[in-house]
Amino acid sequence: MGFSLQFFRTDALPDFLIIGAQKAGTTSLASHLAAHPNVISPKWKEIHFFDLNYSKGVNWYRSHFPVGRKRHVKTHLRGQRLLAGDATPYYLLHPQAPFRAFSLVPGARIIVMLRDPVGRAYSHYHHEVRLGKESLSFEEAIEAEPSRIAGEAKRLEAEPSYESQGYQHFTYLERGLYLNQIRRWLRFYRPDQLLILSSEQFFEDPASEYKRVLRFLNLPQWELPSYPAEHVGKYSPIPAATRDRLVKYFAPHNLALQKYLNSNWSGSGDAIVRRFAS
Repeated sequence: MGFSLQFFRTDALPDFLIIGAQKAGTTSLASHLAAHPNVISPKWKEIHFFDLNYSKGVNWYRSHFPVGRKRHVKTHLRGQRLLAGDATPYYLLHPQAPFRAFSLVPGARIIVMLRDPVGRAYSHYHHEVRLGKESLSFEEAIEAEPSRIAGEAKRLEAEPSYESQGYQHFTYLERGLYLNQIRRWLRFYRPDQLLILSSEQFFEDPASEYKRVLRFLNLPQWELPSYPAEHVGKYSPIPAATRDRLVKYFAPHNLALQKYLNSNWSGSGDAIVRRFAS
């Protein structure tokens, strides 16, 4: 009985990508999937290959998905597949990521988690404060955002090696404009390759949403003892006036998103966007 060289590989390329949104539960979902016996976990959650580390090459990327030879053989003999996954939320926003991903893993399954963009923006802001990258108040930061990121998306598209600190860290509102980001990924991947989840629903009923993800990935059903939320920040509530202002800002974008999701995944837009602030 002969085996191909591919059978004896002890590293892999990802079969699925969790591409965002940032601060929408991607860490928790990645952790839950890592506990599945048929999932290969990378050395760390956010590899940033298709955005920040693309120049390091495919072998560098593969090295983050080691598969123990015994596990590989044991799983193969049982007739089961091992799936590798990469969870890097910046992929959803970065303009080069969809093309780069499709060029390398065109058959990958893509998971997107969407959170109320107002709450997402405020959580993102506090994340940057904790990292020591943000010194402005939240209101000052959203006022400064247009000037901070002006021209950065076009430069990222034009210069493959360019990295933008502003676009990565200070896109509090930009990251909540989900429709344009999803459309960019659908230029390359088919709708049936994408699973769009509600962050709110995921945290309300993680066991059911976990089962849904396993079905999407064609993985055997697996129950976890618990589904803890990870990286949950604690901070004061968003000021009411600021919240009202952002609700109005995102309202037309959310409506367009709802219609678009419904047109591609029947009922998906209603199930997700109606959970956002109205």
